Amino acid sequence: MPNSSDTTPATTDVRAKHLRITTPSPWLQRFQHLIAQQGRVLDLAAGGGRHGRSVLDRASGVVFIDRDIQALHDLLDHPKARVIEADLEGGTSPFEAGGALADERFDAVIVVNYLYRSLLDGIIDALNPSGVLIYETFARGNEAFARPRNPDHLLKSGELLTAVADKMQVIAYEHGRVEASDIPGVKQRLCAVKDLQNSERDDGDPPAHPLAPTTK
Repeated sequence: MPNSSDTTPATTDVRAKHLRITTPSPWLQRFQHLIAQQGRVLDLAAGGGRHGRSVLDRASGVVFIDRDIQALHDLLDHPKARVIEADLEGGTSPFEAGGALADERFDAVIVVNYLYRSLLDGIIDALNPSGVLIYETFARGNEAFARPRNPDHLLKSGELLTAVADKMQVIAYEHGRVEASDIPGVKQRLCAVKDLQNSERDDGDPPAHPLAPTTK
């Protein structure tokens, strides 16, 4: 789902471009092995649902939420999919009392090409212990490439690291220019696990996780 930073019709054009992409982000593909088998997954600002769709087989269920669910209609009868139409930026946060996701917990949250800073704390709080956050979106400097250009919707350097500091273990982080991509631009990427309290070590460090799928 594109950021809501720029005015129509440009935003409509960006959304249409995003919806034409059906292959999951390589960042998600790289770390989806960390999502618990039969875990519950949230695809936030899902757009056409390309990311949630890619983990349907391994999940117990996937919640797709967006303000426009037209591209998700084929999932309405899917036994593992739940589609929610909600304005993520209007009034009550979806994670707060009265919101569409109030009191719901997930084993993984996926956010790609979307930023609304007011939701960051809610996203982290909605993760179960040992839950995984896979996040990728545009960052400052992207205005030299294409939309979004509004700084309110572009991450500052290290911003996702700051958001999870003392809350989650960072597995991987990147920030830079990505040209060989579905949507080229300046991007920031994070994979983190909510397991800082799971240490069995004397020094308190949390457990290490595989950076690639384990082979048998």
